[in-house]
Amino acid sequence: MHAAWLRRRLDTARRDPLSGLARREGFEQAASRLLSGGSAAVVLVDLDGFKAVNDSWGHAAGDEAIRMAAAAMNTVCTDPGVTGRLGGDEFAAVVPLADPVTLRWLLGGLHGCLTAPFSYEGRTLAVGASVGGVWAPAGTPLGVALRVADEAMFRAKQTGGGPSVAPSLTPAYRTVNGRRDGRRGTDLEGGAA
Repeated sequence: MHAAWLRRRLDTARRDPLSGLARREGFEQAASRLLSGGSAAVVLVDLDGFKAVNDSWGHAAGDEAIRMAAAAMNTVCTDPGVTGRLGGDEFAAVVPLADPVTLRWLLGGLHGCLTAPFSYEGRTLAVGASVGGVWAPAGTPLGVALRVADEAMFRAKQTGGGPSVAPSLTPAYRTVNGRRDGRRGTDLEGGAA
């Protein structure tokens, strides 16, 4: 009984309390195991318009947007896949996928779920989403796949959001300060990019 209680406590500590998704560390461990065992889609999501929802309707509305995004991630990225909230309004998933043919469909379906309107205190609200993904064969290092999925997400964000599929596992952007060029913290003079 004590062991079961400890397992539940440990599982709770590894989950984001707002979304119920794995936190970054737990996500990365489970995602790496999944990638070592087979090919998969590696997906990165950033909500668009999230700050506007927070600023216009309050943090409770923003919290509901996070919960709805988590539900969308779990709906599309089913078991044995793994989903996580990396922080703020950024989410990730690794979903077993035998070949890259269905990746575009997976990302499009996820985008549709993420951008579906939701109800908050009698109002209908919505956020946009930039969704990037890459197909990774078995044994691909998670860091490489996440970097390329991040680049695809960035391309989607630059064109107004939506899904974007990376053409390969080869990064297209340079790295500055250990991060993809264009992300905060990549300005070589110390400011935000």
